[in-house]
Amino acid sequence: MFDAARPSTHALLQDPAFVAALRLCGQNPIVLPDRTVLLKRRFFGMPVLMLPRALPPDDLIEQLKAAGVQRLPLVLSPERPWHRPRALRLHRPQTIAKVDLRPSAEVLRDRLHCKWRNQLKRAEAGPLKLRHSHLPADPDHPVLRREAAQARARGYAHWPAPLTAAFAKAAPEQTHLFTANLKGQPVAHMLFLSHGGRASYHIGHTTARGKAHCAHNLLMWRAFCDLAQRGIEEIDLGLLDPRTPGLNRFKLRSGAEMVRTGGTWLRWRPWA
Repeated sequence: MFDAARPSTHALLQDPAFVAALRLCGQNPIVLPDRTVLLKRRFFGMPVLMLPRALPPDDLIEQLKAAGVQRLPLVLSPERPWHRPRALRLHRPQTIAKVDLRPSAEVLRDRLHCKWRNQLKRAEAGPLKLRHSHLPADPDHPVLRREAAQARARGYAHWPAPLTAAFAKAAPEQTHLFTANLKGQPVAHMLFLSHGGRASYHIGHTTARGKAHCAHNLLMWRAFCDLAQRGIEEIDLGLLDPRTPGLNRFKLRSGAEMVRTGGTWLRWRPWA
């Protein structure tokens, strides 16, 4: 569906499927000659460009000129530590949890925290039945409705349901929905989106029965194994937020490593 695949190191927000999803939602991101993706936003009525989750190319200024947007303020949020003279830092670096899937399943299992592994064993011995499927391109899908309700209740930011559905429409094979069923009824799910040789945890939900059976341990472990078999080398579990210590602990006990981002920077022509 898309041109030649980008290198396996690119982030979700730099994937062609994300660009296609934005366009299906009526947005018009800018794709530079080297395929770096820029987003258009407005702050207090002023047009601003955003370069999300990517290191700026060495010839960024020349590419911006080629696209005719060199005069606009540009917000950069590189995945890795980065510093450029004449750029103003807006936000300090954050920490992301990432899991390297290249080792064998035996090594990955050994890396699990003992409590996490015991919960996994309990789930494996229990009555849960798992299913791995693609997400239908339906913004009213039950998984997306549950995510919207959960985000409202807990007060966190998330993709709008139409954007996730548009991603599923643009690249259904890049959506990986893992569902845990108990007596024929879904009690938990996790959705991952793949991009190149990587995948990102996108949304998840569990019920009281799912939690009692450690469904999310089983779903995440199955995702590790299935995605590794499909050639995925790394899973991004998202930011470690100090406001959610329990979720952070769950991620890190799954064998994830803490990786620092490059922070958020503002580059504007008067300074650059």
